[in-house]
Amino acid sequence: MTEIFGIPTAALFGQLLLGLINGAFYATLSLGLAVIFGLLNIINFTHGAQYMMGAFFAWMLLNYLGLGYWWALVLAPVAVGLLGIVIERLLIARLYKLDHIYGLLLTFGLALVIEGAFRNGYGVSGLPYTIPAQLAGGTNLGFMFLPIYRGWVVVASLVVCLATWFVIERTRLGAYLRAATENTTLVEAFGVNVPRLVTLTYGFGVALAGFAGVLAAPIYSVNPTMGANLIITVFAVVVVGGMGSILGSIVTGFLLGLVEGLTKVFYPEAAATVIFVIMALVLLVKPAGLFGRAA
Repeated sequence: MTEIFGIPTAALFGQLLLGLINGAFYATLSLGLAVIFGLLNIINFTHGAQYMMGAFFAWMLLNYLGLGYWWALVLAPVAVGLLGIVIERLLIARLYKLDHIYGLLLTFGLALVIEGAFRNGYGVSGLPYTIPAQLAGGTNLGFMFLPIYRGWVVVASLVVCLATWFVIERTRLGAYLRAATENTTLVEAFGVNVPRLVTLTYGFGVALAGFAGVLAAPIYSVNPTMGANLIITVFAVVVVGGMGSILGSIVTGFLLGLVEGLTKVFYPEAAATVIFVIMALVLLVKPAGLFGRAA
């Protein structure tokens, strides 16, 4: 059996694949957080609960309406985004002129309410969601066995992340979004409805969380705590990449996922904390994050 640094090749590449999958979720979720923070200056602690809602909506569509995975991949993020728009209009919009701590406390409370509602309705044991038939099975690459669905998760996340980066950084709509964060009055002078732009941006950011939830449903059991278990790590990824940095969220998400995977191979005891150690080191050297700009 071939070995690298004394580790069997199959085991090493298997852990790298797991790290890449985790990185795909880190990147997609932190991208949504970066989009929301970049325009609204809101630290959205509800993001983990909205990720969980995406997975639950996929499960509901299948079990209540008979709509499978491909429908859920479209409809669940839209549903989560629409609920996010309602939350933004009714609650978050009232806090824009207040200190950031109020937004953090509100979204943290909302996350607890949403998680509690699903916990009361569905329990905490977890609900299974079957991998779609088109993505079942795997392929032998010679050096490892690649489950097709895991590969799909990485590709789908990467495509969505890069498409989001392109829209924000390379299109007129993205220019309006970035300009609105710097000078709202000037953007409104060009006839842009900034409050509507802010609302739609929040809806899109949480739709990304819903999309990640649908991708996660066949891999992890669908349960109310799945977002709470992930959101702290995602916030660490955002801090390392730079709060509000789109490119930073994508690159750092995938890189830290790979680092976590390698740590599980060479020093498993540190796998749960390596991302937070990296965050502390980055903050010591560059407080704005790797891709962030100083205030």
